[in-house]
Amino acid sequence: MAANILIVDDSEFARKVLIKSLNSYLKDKEVEIRQAGNGKEALSVLKKRIPDLMFLDLTMPEMDGYELLDELEKEGMHFPIVVISADIQSEAVRKVKDRGVLDFMRKPVSAENLNSLMEELKII
Repeated sequence: MAANILIVDDSEFARKVLIKSLNSYLKDKEVEIRQAGNGKEALSVLKKRIPDLMFLDLTMPEMDGYELLDELEKEGMHFPIVVISADIQSEAVRKVKDRGVLDFMRKPVSAENLNSLMEELKII
């Protein structure tokens, strides 16, 4: 079965950039990449299938990344999550790490940094 990645970001452009960067790492791997534009959409996607890895933006309409992390905890959904955000304040990093997030990357993510992270995590 193919590995599964979920990208949650309200910016379609940011999702496309991340997918392009991921593709350089995933070129020889069988992976399904799904997308959601906010936390509410992500919850709908997650009810169908839990991903092997989720990339999550923090600032989104309707349900932001913090709210989604809280909802996942309430629902008992645990899986690897990497936050990708332009908000790199130490308080934001602390808040998401306290919620069990594996790593925090600054937007925009370079293919090189993403490849290093993926190698380090060894999830996919």
